[in-house]
Amino acid sequence: MREKNRNYGSRNGNTQDNTNENGSENLSPFRSFAKPKQPSMMEQHMNGISMTILIVGILIATGGAVLMDSLGVGDGIIFAVFVPIMVLSFYLFFAIQIARQWEKAVVLRMGKMRGLRGPGLFWIVPILDTITTWIDQRVMVTPFSAEKTLTRDTVPVNVDAVLFWLVWDAEKAALEVENYRAAIAWASQTALREVIGQMTLADILIGRAKMDADLQKIIDERTTPWGITVQSVEIRDVVIPADLEDAMSRQAQAERERQARVILGESEMQIASSFESASKAYINNPTALHLRAMNMLFEGLKEKGALVIVPSSAVDTMNLGGISGITAMAQQNIDKIN
Repeated sequence: MREKNRNYGSRNGNTQDNTNENGSENLSPFRSFAKPKQPSMMEQHMNGISMTILIVGILIATGGAVLMDSLGVGDGIIFAVFVPIMVLSFYLFFAIQIARQWEKAVVLRMGKMRGLRGPGLFWIVPILDTITTWIDQRVMVTPFSAEKTLTRDTVPVNVDAVLFWLVWDAEKAALEVENYRAAIAWASQTALREVIGQMTLADILIGRAKMDADLQKIIDERTTPWGITVQSVEIRDVVIPADLEDAMSRQAQAERERQARVILGESEMQIASSFESASKAYINNPTALHLRAMNMLFEGLKEKGALVIVPSSAVDTMNLGGISGITAMAQQNIDKIN
């Protein structure tokens, strides 16, 4: 397992779960097979019917032997009764099999394919027949990843994905490939590396749907001869180096600032065009221009404590000095009356 590059950063608290004791990240698609757990009774396909028959047969044989011995029956007769009951019990124990609703049992007789059995109750002939594997035909989920894989523009990336697949032909899955679960995991990982090498970083970041479709097509072509079909592939995460991530963030910020400046310039051009159109309406009508200017002054002076700076040329043109004097005299007269 390769060491994790420090520049790739943390994974928001998941780093501890995905690392081993040596500090290297475990991105293998075979994490679930690394520590085999103890199989349960159901996983060993020890069904209740055969277990009950075996226990009952042992009790009957043992109880009958004890009873006949207490009655003084000869040892030969006791042995002749005890052994057949035990043999029959063990025969039924190994002969009776039960496959669950989603399972198919691959049965070989003397090493040759006899057929598929299940779901439900079925029989085999012990010693002659063997069940080599139990095929689960439900939709399976396999996580896989590609770490430090170079894109077409030579950028190392870590990509995590999830594969959804199912076995549609149990016979092919059992006979055409040794371990179909490991095979599909390896096929998925190599296909992911192949697709990453054909795409640029920008295509990976913005074209996940196309990447999913390409992966599904490639993996499905490889697994169809094994009786396996791929339902979908989903990219979970794309991790790029931290320094490249910072550079891309700065580039995006600069692009947003450029767009803001462009929009501001376009707005200024529109405002200037509007002013130009308005000036044409006032060019031959000075009275309207004065009224507009006085209205603007009035709007500015409505607020208490407002201060408006008016150019001297505007004061002379609109005779604002006389108007302001008359206004001041009128205000003084009003104050005297009050």
